[in-house]
Amino acid sequence: MKIALCHSMHHAEKAKEIQAWFAARGHEAQPSKTTDRFIGLDDLAKEKQKLREKYDQDAIREHYGVIKDADAVLILNYERHDIPNYIGGNSFLEMGFAHILGKPLYLLNPIPAMPYYETEIIAMRPIVLEGNLERLLTQTG
Repeated sequence: MKIALCHSMHHAEKAKEIQAWFAARGHEAQPSKTTDRFIGLDDLAKEKQKLREKYDQDAIREHYGVIKDADAVLILNYERHDIPNYIGGNSFLEMGFAHILGKPLYLLNPIPAMPYYETEIIAMRPIVLEGNLERLLTQTG
């Protein structure tokens, strides 16, 4: 199975761990192709790198292609900005891509309590894995 991973680049290291977890089970999990360039950077450097990637590498369109080719989309929503299960703007956009494409949409952790777009997240009907990646494999066959 091909799984598109969507996440904050501030969690690039965790995304690589999730990618390896799926690979060990015979599945292809694809974070953004720019993820490796964020490994080891501090938060300020990651923030600067994000904009460069979006401008210079067309990272948003590039990852749309990954989502389009995937069998499922997994949002890695970890705590950020003191918000449990945070979903940032880019991951929210990617959720919208998955929804429009009719892809099965999963959240690693519960839907965050975030003003302005919590309702939209709920409306996309993501399956919440409650931190259990095995559930994605059993629900998609």
